[in-house]
Amino acid sequence: MAIPSLRSSGKCLKKSALTFLTARDPVMQCLAPRLSRSMATEVQLPERQVYNPFIPAISRRPPPIVPDVLATVYSFPDMEPLRFTHYPANHLHLPLRRDILHQAVVYEASCHRGMRKASTKWRGDVHGANRKIRPQKGTGKARLGNKKSPMLRGGGVAFGPHPRDMSMKMPRKMYDLAWRIALSYRYRRGELIVVQKVQDLEMEDSWWIEKIMQHNHWGNEDGRSLLVTRRVMPKLFEAMNGSKGGQPGAGRHGIVKEESDIDVKDLLELGRIVIEKRSLDSILKDHSSDLNKTVPSAVYT
Repeated sequence: MAIPSLRSSGKCLKKSALTFLTARDPVMQCLAPRLSRSMATEVQLPERQVYNPFIPAISRRPPPIVPDVLATVYSFPDMEPLRFTHYPANHLHLPLRRDILHQAVVYEASCHRGMRKASTKWRGDVHGANRKIRPQKGTGKARLGNKKSPMLRGGGVAFGPHPRDMSMKMPRKMYDLAWRIALSYRYRRGELIVVQKVQDLEMEDSWWIEKIMQHNHWGNEDGRSLLVTRRVMPKLFEAMNGSKGGQPGAGRHGIVKEESDIDVKDLLELGRIVIEKRSLDSILKDHSSDLNKTVPSAVYT
């Protein structure tokens, strides 16, 4: 900044000197034009909290601890309460996300559809020469190209099917989240029944399992139920899914499936889920890999 000359008036010299000092004073730079120095010492400027990544992680505020939810473990088939078990809220108490559930169901349907194996030969796949078999004009017949034309016998197929993969892609973390959302939806509605262990039947008769389903209000009148077991039980599976002597099984009251055979659609399709505790623990463990390590783990007892 240029220093004013001595020929300037005293008023202009005083004003220019004040402007020169204000430009060099850092305190005056952050103040309003009408705020004097004496008032600045009495005013406390607001402090802004700026995120600094170089601050040690120990001094930062820890993330909030997610509370646990309680689930009652029953005995099968008398359904006597045995004990309570704890699960994290981000396992069995997630909010409903219809968009994620819909995408997971479509993803599973496309994966079951798999590979389209129908195969035909187009005119480019048929073996033969590309010579024009008929003149373009003068014969009085329709124009033709080579002998691989779809209009001729032995030619290719017009727009026929080819082997194509019909499956979709979905992020692994989103698919795991869909599993936990489906289980959380059943838990909040009281339709997730955890049993200690499902016993196999003594004989392949659907009468006993039908009485259990009707007594516990799991049958067809109250909405069919899904039984999830840790392993395959031949007599129970035959009584629920098969028929004997021309009489239908107990399939009208529900479906029994092994833990490895269920998907998100099965968790949403029927009225309720009756699942073994070991199967529930295994499903939550397989579909909880993306959770933060600071979240308390479930008490799997």
